[in-house]
Amino acid sequence: MTLRSILRKWTERYFSDEEAVILLIVLVLGFAVVIWLGGMLAPFFTALVIAFLLQGVVNMLTRRRVPNMVAVAIVFLGFVSLMLAMGFLLMPLLWNQLVNLVQETPKMLSNGEDWLMNLHTHYPNLIKPDEIQSWISSTAKQFTVYGQRAVSLSIASLGNVIGLIIYLVLVPILVFFMLKDREKLVNFVLSFMPEKRGLMNRIWNEMDDQIANYVRGKVVEIIIVGGVSYATFTFFGLQYTALLAVLVGFSVLIPFIGAAVATLPVAAVAGFQFGLTEQFAYILIAYGIIQALDGNVLVPILFSEAVNLHPVSIILAVLFFGGIWGVWGVFFAIPLATLLKALITAWPRSLHDTSVQEQP
Repeated sequence: MTLRSILRKWTERYFSDEEAVILLIVLVLGFAVVIWLGGMLAPFFTALVIAFLLQGVVNMLTRRRVPNMVAVAIVFLGFVSLMLAMGFLLMPLLWNQLVNLVQETPKMLSNGEDWLMNLHTHYPNLIKPDEIQSWISSTAKQFTVYGQRAVSLSIASLGNVIGLIIYLVLVPILVFFMLKDREKLVNFVLSFMPEKRGLMNRIWNEMDDQIANYVRGKVVEIIIVGGVSYATFTFFGLQYTALLAVLVGFSVLIPFIGAAVATLPVAAVAGFQFGLTEQFAYILIAYGIIQALDGNVLVPILFSEAVNLHPVSIILAVLFFGGIWGVWGVFFAIPLATLLKALITAWPRSLHDTSVQEQP
């Protein structure tokens, strides 16, 4: 059997349906637009994601007999109010704590050096002095590099203030019109699709609720985990509470890895502030309880209808889509992996097989 015949049979099996070919073209064009024009169309995609999240709240209000325009107005004003509160209250607090943390970094490194030296004194065979100096110099060098990057980033970002203002104005406007004219926009997109849309409708119906539940559930999870972490850190008097709580909240975006990564700064700040005391142990125990409740109680409640994906598939999806689209790719890694799984499952296959002869 030649390669040409193999390709022909494979094409006949998977692309004999006209709708399958059209769907493949739509998917390829969609991914191409996002990959090559993602930076240019970032306000549009951001507004699309936000509108997708808010549409569930609009639907909930309309099911309670609230007029559509009134529901859209309520949801949109709530969204704008939340963004203003974050911009004027949360962001300055996070920035101040980040600046203070950077300023305290040399002192933390000095305390870490003293702690390692004391550890060497008590356990001389465990760590050698040259290893301690090598670790300290390497850490200091890394902090210097990160500091230079942060400074260069902040200086470069000064020239993008106008672009940021335009971004902040365009996104709310796009969100409003996407909510207000949702039916018109959906019908406009469908007008370019073929009349026969059995495969597309089947995949969309399978994915719509799952993606919506996942995205909204992930937002709720970030808020709950971040809020509980903030209350816990405040109770124990931990420094940089808001900054660490936001970090812990957003760590849930990366399955399996995020919780482990977020543990390092929490343990570092607690260790430098309290030392190896009972207070330090209590903070780590409380943080471990938060992570355990998140993984064993909150996640099953929020994602009870999530598609069953193998952990290897999830990690590969996070690495692949995160490498392409950064934070957005990490956020949508599981929905996109679920979409690929649904496509593979629902993709039409020809029942005709020329290699099998009909038996008399």
